[in-house]
Amino acid sequence: MTAKPSFPTDAQRPGDRRKRKSGFLGVSGSLWLIVLLWSAAAAQQIHFVDITAKAGIKFMHNNGAFGEKWLPETMGPGCAFIDYDNDGYPDILLVNGDDFAGHPHEGATTPKLYHNNGNGTFTDVTEKAGLAVPMYGLGVAVGDYDNDGYDDIFITALGQSRLFHNNGNGTFTDVTKAAGMWGPNEFSTSAAWVDYDRDGKLDLVVANYVQWSEQNDLYCTLDGTHKSYCTPESYKGTSVRLWHNLGDGKFEDATKKAGLGDPTSKSLGIAILDANGDGWPDVLIANDTQPNKLYLNKKDGTFEERGVPAGIGFSEDGVARAGMGVDAADYDRSGHASVIITNFANQMVSLYHNEGNGLFVDEAPQSEVGRATLLTLGFGCFFFDYDNDGWPDIFVADGHIEDSIEKVQKRVSYAEPAHLFRNLGGGKFQEVTGQMGKAFAAPRVARGAAYADIDNDGFLDMLETTNGGPAILFHNEGGTNHSVRLKLVGTKSNRDGVGAVVRLTSNNGKDVQTKMLRSGSSYLSQSELVLTFGLGAQTVAESADIQWPSGQIDKLTNLRSGHTITVEEAKGVVDFRPYKPSLVRAN
Repeated sequence: MTAKPSFPTDAQRPGDRRKRKSGFLGVSGSLWLIVLLWSAAAAQQIHFVDITAKAGIKFMHNNGAFGEKWLPETMGPGCAFIDYDNDGYPDILLVNGDDFAGHPHEGATTPKLYHNNGNGTFTDVTEKAGLAVPMYGLGVAVGDYDNDGYDDIFITALGQSRLFHNNGNGTFTDVTKAAGMWGPNEFSTSAAWVDYDRDGKLDLVVANYVQWSEQNDLYCTLDGTHKSYCTPESYKGTSVRLWHNLGDGKFEDATKKAGLGDPTSKSLGIAILDANGDGWPDVLIANDTQPNKLYLNKKDGTFEERGVPAGIGFSEDGVARAGMGVDAADYDRSGHASVIITNFANQMVSLYHNEGNGLFVDEAPQSEVGRATLLTLGFGCFFFDYDNDGWPDIFVADGHIEDSIEKVQKRVSYAEPAHLFRNLGGGKFQEVTGQMGKAFAAPRVARGAAYADIDNDGFLDMLETTNGGPAILFHNEGGTNHSVRLKLVGTKSNRDGVGAVVRLTSNNGKDVQTKMLRSGSSYLSQSELVLTFGLGAQTVAESADIQWPSGQIDKLTNLRSGHTITVEEAKGVVDFRPYKPSLVRAN
């Protein structure tokens, strides 16, 4: 057996983007190449294994297609990880569409909830949980809106979106009407929970796409003969919606009052971030053929839209692209949250670097992230540290909307491989999709995507959905780096700790990672509400500073790797659970 190469230490990695001219890269180009090769060799040990069948996930998305090519058929389903019974193992929620009225195809379909059995398998508990509710579902957001200790579910839909309250006994109740959310029949897509006024209660932002109905469906064509799906430019836009949490299970529509009302938007993705570092959550909206919106929190219950002045509204050449999915993270350890947005084919992914002065600069055109994604159509996306080296990597789920696109654009395909970009430090990424296994790199018509550690082994696994097809569960195998995981429990802040910012220091103070616990992001999807910090070869992190939404700051020291640490606001560590040997690993 050959020895496994270790990962470069922080001293061997390139510095941040502001040090490139005088730092590491100025010493020797050949030394940089050595680091690249070394990093690539280390990354090759990890692969993602398709365990969908083995895990018992049997799901097929129904987009309602019946031959007329209606716009909603292209959207696909979202997915979520939710530990709905608080047993420490993330469960899976898969959103489903439905047949269109008068056009029966597959029969009524519903969301699916799969309980994690803790041994690498899942059980369908949809009926038992009370979630077998037919709807043309699209997206999902997870959060404990009433602070009772159990995460609730909001499912967006074409028509009436729904709020499901977690009863704490394995069941959910549809409380949409009781919560005051009944009425809006919209084309809702992504959603995210956020305590925008920092009153300790989670509010909800819902993205809405366009004003489409069966009656106003338009005829469009690519080849002049056959009908194709119309672009959103053919339809009028509509505003996002903000639901303000009043407490006692009630919400009010605060869209206009908060300054989020904009009928020109055509929104698909939502990311919550602190764009200007003032400690208040801001809202980023990815728009399709309209400028992206960046709503800065004014700290008084209102927002100011600054997308274009911040440089995030358009592409470099001033074009509003087809924004789909979105996520935010401090990928270069600058202390500022940067942004990724997936776009249409021939547009490439956007990688907006946060300059820390109110401006964002798209690094994608000069990055492998941009070059590799020029011809693919991205949907779900997120930053996550798949190899636990302490640097956030990038995943993009790809798939076109038009099944005959190859006839019109020979270099573009309907089913497309995903993209996985390994973060090399110094603002550089390297695509490693082909090294992750045949199943991972297989072409798909992908849409939603999320991540979680499904077996408590310290490595992040992935879930991906496809339009009109199955969901795929990937298990992360072959990694040797260390990590530590933090689960937050708010007291004065919201119970989930959504919006809390954690700064973790390791490697004798050389490595500082900053992460915000967030709801939403990706496309129509929700990852787990636990923060995973990769430590590379280090087995201890010196400290972690937790800034809660309430303003409370807690500091932890001497965090040992190989554990999930539960931290209660103003109290400190309340649980310290070691990782478990994976029952899923194939090798």
